[in-house]
Amino acid sequence: MTRIDLHTHSSVSDGTEPPAEVVARARAAGVDVFALTDHDTAAGLKEAAAALPPGLTLVPGMELSCAYRGSSVHLACYLFDPEAPSLAAELRRIRDDRVNRAKEMVRLLRAAGVGVTWEQVRDIALNGGGDGELEAGVVVGRPHIARAIGAAGAAEDVQDAFDRWIGSGGPAYAARYALDPVRAVRAVREAGGVCSLAHPARAEGTLTGAVPVELAERMVRAGLGGIEADHPSHDEAETERWRGIARDLGVAVTGSSDDHGALTGHRIGVRTTAPEEFARLIEPATGAEPVTG
Repeated sequence: MTRIDLHTHSSVSDGTEPPAEVVARARAAGVDVFALTDHDTAAGLKEAAAALPPGLTLVPGMELSCAYRGSSVHLACYLFDPEAPSLAAELRRIRDDRVNRAKEMVRLLRAAGVGVTWEQVRDIALNGGGDGELEAGVVVGRPHIARAIGAAGAAEDVQDAFDRWIGSGGPAYAARYALDPVRAVRAVREAGGVCSLAHPARAEGTLTGAVPVELAERMVRAGLGGIEADHPSHDEAETERWRGIARDLGVAVTGSSDDHGALTGHRIGVRTTAPEEFARLIEPATGAEPVTG
């Protein structure tokens, strides 16, 4: 049976390995089809496609940052044209504000006595690449800041850094720009892509109630094609709840590992999407095609 994992991250955003290594781990995990879905960027897709071994299929993707009533909502997006004007402009704005937020969080941390610097955070985001240019599409995320906090001895690990410092409401938390979810769905569809609502039961500090069903309904009316019901952060009850919601709304049920390399434990393939659900999800896409090695 074809094994399909539609949600993985590389060091282009907040994973710990470069895209080519994510490809190698997907093959080692016995996955047949996988999507690279770095946060708010398609910058790792070229490297991933070039590294594909024979028989492994890459679905070009991205995890798009959205917000609704102060809570994060994420879209796993696939087969869009990253150069489509409206979507490309939003992605530049999101990435730029990620940098602004990271610098503000560093300022707040330093004011609280935590010895981190923007240069350290940038270096972690660049996977040890020193003074490289973030404008090339590399995305700065809170896990990079969390790793710098740990290196400074102010947290035991990434989760502790979130809990103590940079989680929502924490002393060094700063908000950033994110798209309205309904508008985000429309932007992806206008770019020829399709999208699935990512880990809808997961919010910071809780596994319940992250995405209101009424919002999911409005997103479906705007063109949402799937719901990621099978996610490692969902317990059995939440998985079944969101499977039922997806069926009721007439969209595909997706499953994914949301692998971030060492940050999550290398787990590509621990959740998968049924081939018929995958075919249903991508059928309307016109912006790009899956790539097979």
